[in-house]
Formats: sequence, C-alpha cells, structure tokens
Amino acid sequence: MSNFAAAAARGKNGWTASEVDLTGVADVDEVVDRLRDVEPDADLSLLFVESDDQYLVVLRLDEGEDLRVFGSDSAFADESRLGALLLGDIEAPALEIDALDAGPGDDDDDEDDRPAADPDADPVGDADLLADLGVPGSRLLGLCSAEGLMPADVTAEICARIGCGDEMEELRDS
Repeated sequence: MSNFAAAAARGKNGWTASEVDLTGVADVDEVVDRLRDVEPDADLSLLFVESDDQYLVVLRLDEGEDLRVFGSDSAFADESRLGALLLGDIEAPALEIDALDAGPGDDDDDEDDRPAADPDADPVGDADLLADLGVPGSRLLGLCSAEGLMPADVTAEICARIGCGDEMEELRDS
C-alpha cells in the first residue's frame, strides 16, 4: 500500500505543514510522538494519513495530548499494518453513512449536485474531531463517503476550511 502522511500544526505563528515519515512505526504512540515532533509547542496538531487513494485517517492532538482519531473506513485496519496500528483500538463506528443528512455547513451544496454516498464505507472513530474548526461530523462523513473524492481531495477540503489549505498545498507541490 502506498501511504502519505502530512501534519498540520497550529502554533503561535499560525499553521505549518510538513510530511511525516511513518516508516517502521511500532504503535500509535510512536505515530503520536512523530506528530508532536513536527511542532512541539503547537496548540493543535493534525495528522492526515492517506492510503492507496482509498482510505483517510485523521489524528488530532490538542496541546500535545488527548489523541482523537477518525478513519474513513474500518476496512483499512483489515487491509494494512498501518491501518491496524491507527484504527485497531477504535471499537465503535463513527456514525452510519445511511443516516447521513445535510448538516451545518452543507447548505451551500445543491442536493442534486451532491455525489452519492459509498454504501460500503464504514467510518470509525470521532467524526466530530474537527467540529470546533468548522468541519462538523456530518460534513466530514459526507466528504469521506462521496463517490469520486479521493483522500487527498478530502484532506485539501478540510485544510481549506480550517485555514491551512495554502500550507498543505505548498507541501504537496514541493
């Protein structure tokens, strides 16, 4: 599986973005340590892990503590060692995709123009981990289940909404 991991950290001077090498990580604690190392004094750190243009995992650390995790599909844990490492301890699903309806922030979308939701997706974890940043759980679930959107597209949309889109785009272009 091909993986891309990018951190976005918000510190005193605004957002920074950098690629994170997850090669050889032994457990989620080691992943968290690598995320902390990106910007040790950050008040908020996010790690976006994209795999095979199919799966997305978002990890959030507030002030270097209190890990929260969201995965776009539990199948990632079954198909990859990294997926099992990131999502293996998550027991409860985030929400059912079938129960998804337009939530706050979705009113600018025309209902007929919305891509169909992937009925096979089984999101796990804390879908509301970005709600205080302007991406409510319903919006995150909608992005992750939209047919035709790849994990990189979802990451770009999230980063644009939370204010670090330029930094993430620069990182991808380098």
